[in-house]
Amino acid sequence: MSIQAIAMITVTDREALGAYREKAADALARHGGSVIAADPEPLVLEAAIDAPNMVALLSFPTPDAAKAWHRDPDLADVHALRNKGGKSTIVVLPG
Repeated sequence: MSIQAIAMITVTDREALGAYREKAADALARHGGSVIAADPEPLVLEAAIDAPNMVALLSFPTPDAAKAWHRDPDLADVHALRNKGGKSTIVVLPG
């Protein structure tokens, strides 16, 4: 059974985020992850923080796979591009 994670990004540098998006799918696949859906202009109904202007629903085989993707030192440059591109919050939803 797979688990999902939601990535919410408040974009501050579209060029850096574009460079991240070119590498994101391969980085996710390295740990069995994939993008289920993404929206560069999500409908935000409520936001306690800066409203994200990009949202992605991710899938991983296990919570450990999601953690491994996030902590993988070989992917540090890819994660750095995401963080340069904006402020992100990534939450794993329980399976």
